[in-house]
Amino acid sequence: MKHLPNSHRHTYYFAGSIRGGREDVARYQEIIEWLKVSGDVLTEHVGDYSLSLKGQTHFDDTFIHDRDLSWLRQADCVVAETTHTSLGVGYEIAMAATYQIPVFALHRPDKSSLSAMIGGCASVTVLEYDEVADGLEQLEKVMSERLRAA
Repeated sequence: MKHLPNSHRHTYYFAGSIRGGREDVARYQEIIEWLKVSGDVLTEHVGDYSLSLKGQTHFDDTFIHDRDLSWLRQADCVVAETTHTSLGVGYEIAMAATYQIPVFALHRPDKSSLSAMIGGCASVTVLEYDEVADGLEQLEKVMSERLRAA
């Protein structure tokens, strides 16, 4: 699988469940590693196996909120894995839409239903997938089209 052209390195914000469940951390890590080939991932810690359901406990919630919104505003786009319901991921997607940052949501429909608030949002491109490789192939196609046009 090829990656996005390196002529311009992108800045990515990856969103995945932390306090809502860590069952997909291996998927998150695989997606993050793929993104790192063509850019910088500001939220690389989301794919860290040592991160528990409590998240980054050495920071308070206000610090995490403010830091993450600062990172979000720096991103060229958001890549979100939305299979596990997460209030934080929903919030990050809503804020990205408010800031007019493109959002690409990877979702496994056989595992959960996607909220209509995400699926119905014009700012979000939803990509349904089963295997990570399939999701990344779809992501590569839509991101190269959308980010090239931006």
